[in-house]
Amino acid sequence: MDLEVKGTIETISETVEGVNKAGDNWQKLTYTLTTDEQYNNLYAFEVFGKDASTMFRKFNKVGDKVSVKFNVNTNEWKGKYYTTLQSWRCTKDDSQTTAQETVQAEAEDDLPF
Repeated sequence: MDLEVKGTIETISETVEGVNKAGDNWQKLTYTLTTDEQYNNLYAFEVFGKDASTMFRKFNKVGDKVSVKFNVNTNEWKGKYYTTLQSWRCTKDDSQTTAQETVQAEAEDDLPF
């Protein structure tokens, strides 16, 4: 299933590090995104892995308009269920910028000569 949401990055948390049961190190960060929808407009996504966390921070910042593709992951622990949204692609949403540039370019081309 391919899930996608578009919105604005509101927060980016500090990177969290840990060690799993097998003794391997892991890293993750969480970021929040708000949409223009009236209801259910706040999403919290996780980026898991050292390389993914580093790349996310390199190319994204608070205030960016982005398009996020993600998976929903649910785990059970001691009879309780925990659901996370795991972001696997976060790209700049240039649809608004492109529309503004097109209008601006058309306005500049209206010269009488």
